[in-house]
Amino acid sequence: MKYDEKVKRGESIAILQFQYDYKCNFHCQHCDITRLRSKNKNRFFTINDVKELSRQADEMGLAHIVITGGEPLVFPDFDDIVKAIDPQKFYITSDTNGWLLDKKRAKHLKSIGVDKIQLSLDSLSAAEHDEFRRKKGSHEKAIRAIDAALDARLNIIIQTVVTKQRVRSREFIEFLEFLNGKGVGVFVTYAKPVGSWEGNFDVLVNREDMDYMRELEKKYNVFTHLTPSYGLNLGCISVKRMVSITKYGDVMPCPYIHCSLGNFFKEPLKDIIERGLKIKYFGKYVDTCLIAEDRKFINDYVVKKIYGKPLPVPYAEVFTSEDFIA
Repeated sequence: MKYDEKVKRGESIAILQFQYDYKCNFHCQHCDITRLRSKNKNRFFTINDVKELSRQADEMGLAHIVITGGEPLVFPDFDDIVKAIDPQKFYITSDTNGWLLDKKRAKHLKSIGVDKIQLSLDSLSAAEHDEFRRKKGSHEKAIRAIDAALDARLNIIIQTVVTKQRVRSREFIEFLEFLNGKGVGVFVTYAKPVGSWEGNFDVLVNREDMDYMRELEKKYNVFTHLTPSYGLNLGCISVKRMVSITKYGDVMPCPYIHCSLGNFFKEPLKDIIERGLKIKYFGKYVDTCLIAEDRKFINDYVVKKIYGKPLPVPYAEVFTSEDFIA
């Protein structure tokens, strides 16, 4: 209710994309946490840490946490995570590939306080989806999961990866029509040259492709992270509307810009996010997706300063004093 006031004051209204653990039952072609998960640190999130994250985020006036991974529904302590976040204080979303989401599990998630499911589906073709997710039968399970979520009255959106090769395809139009016909909206994740796709620039969209997507938004229930919401047009939502928190406590501008703005175990979340907002790319309005379309940003900051280093790279090694708002 107070998002517009917070934005006017220059405060973040970030969704916390919370990578609690990296356990997963899939090996997807585009996995963006490939090198993040290999970081060997003794300190990682416990349930008590989740409670503290919830406390700090609530004090900041934040209201939405996305539990992700990995695959959250394989976490043995998933219910404890939800309880520690506190469904009375937060709108809670869980990412999932759908493999373990049947009707019984969906109703259980609803009962413990999960509000929304963000389900990955990447083609109407079972063969294409299964190949992309490297898991035979994953398409069938994902379709089953949609019906299970709807039956349990969970809010659900489909998250789908859109590449340069897919964005203008007939398959994508049919994909939107099929899901909208089931009353389900589609969230588009533009392909990013990170993780398993590090260096893969052929899959990236351009400005014209993004303009085409905006035209599709007028006809279908489809949206991207650049789509205005709550009456607010924030452009790129990094830090302003989204931060990503790794298993090891590093706070990144978004799930795909693998730069640490600070570590939650070492300093308050508020201080880390305020630091991020002082970097011009995140504190000012940017009318594109930096990590999906802006080739100059990708080359100057990602290729030159992040590729080849242990992840996430400390912000001081990525951004200079010239990148900060005076």
